[in-house]
Amino acid sequence: MTHFGTPYIDQLLEQITAKLLDNLTARQIEDYYLIGIHSGGVWVAEALQQRLNLRTPLGTLNINFYRDDFSQRGLHPRVLPTRLPFDVENAHVVLVDDVLMSGRTVRAALNEVFDYGRPASITLVTLFDIGRRELPISADICGEHLALPAPLRVKLRGPNPLTADIVDPKAHHE
Repeated sequence: MTHFGTPYIDQLLEQITAKLLDNLTARQIEDYYLIGIHSGGVWVAEALQQRLNLRTPLGTLNINFYRDDFSQRGLHPRVLPTRLPFDVENAHVVLVDDVLMSGRTVRAALNEVFDYGRPASITLVTLFDIGRRELPISADICGEHLALPAPLRVKLRGPNPLTADIVDPKAHHE
């Protein structure tokens, strides 16, 4: 299987940082908050927050209760609770996830964010996009587009260092 080491992930994060700054500048957005989706999205958001030198607090989302497959998956025992230490009402939000696949995780995250208020805008950032969309959701900024056949997925490992592997979940028991 393919391995993406720390230098490669760092390169993707640098590209994402530059694209995000360009995107926000073009839209004349100066004040914004990062929100990471547990757990890999939080790791990516933390890395972006450092690169952007943001002094605003980082928000984190636990979308487990918002998933449309919660009754089948249940609650992951290691996921931390949602923490949004700022008001999302009329705020510009950058929603960060590690891997975009079906779009269902992002849909759940959007539902949760809107339960806290109505943001002025939401920009979606992902480290990897592997396609296979089930919902009409796409990232505004993506580090790497990978066309992976089912059942292959990207598994982010971290938080320090950040690495990723292409895995077959049917062959791995993690």
